[in-house]
Amino acid sequence: MRFLINVNLPRSLGRLLGEAGHSCRHALDVGLGEASDSHIIGVARETGETILTHDLDYGGLLAFLGSSAPSVVIFRIRKINAASLASAMLAAWDRISNALDEGAVVTIDDSAVRVRHLPIRQAN
Repeated sequence: MRFLINVNLPRSLGRLLGEAGHSCRHALDVGLGEASDSHIIGVARETGETILTHDLDYGGLLAFLGSSAPSVVIFRIRKINAASLASAMLAAWDRISNALDEGAVVTIDDSAVRVRHLPIRQAN
């Protein structure tokens, strides 16, 4: 899978996920260090990448846009280091990979993995 790693996560996460067979770019390495969340969503949609982030705003933006892409993984775990993030994501991989392919917002925290399929329907 192809990932665009947001600026709030370590670059070394890309190396660890790369060792597991994934393609990763870090926002700082591709000129997106100052980009808005909306712009990063647009770039990821165009390139077919899944966004990896620690920022809760992405789920809300995708819900507001009614978008079915890109997928986003939001990490809400205490240890924000590359090894912990990669371990949490790879441990959940069998559960989340199909959802990410289809379009989803996945939240990974210390005790649970939640999947919301895109587009996210607004409550009336």
